[in-house]
Amino acid sequence: MTDAFNASRLAEELRALVSDAEALLRASSGAASAAEQAHAEATIAQLRTRLAGLEGQVRARARDVDSYVRDNPWQAVAVAGGIALLVGIIMGRRG
Repeated sequence: MTDAFNASRLAEELRALVSDAEALLRASSGAASAAEQAHAEATIAQLRTRLAGLEGQVRARARDVDSYVRDNPWQAVAVAGGIALLVGIIMGRRG
């Protein structure tokens, strides 16, 4: 599985997005009024808070899934196989 879900990579990409938004805010600070700039900074602060919460939730879910798969490997294989079978049937009908 080369495209496995990576919570750390997702968190890094979201952090980069926030950093880019901050850089954009700094670059456009001369064109914005003080109220608009304060509102934008407050929005970025809220985004950072939400990002931290989201990162914690994603990491917790990833740990839960990992422990479930380790505890029940055959059930996980059966579920993945069932989903693959359903997707194959659906794709076969389209073609």
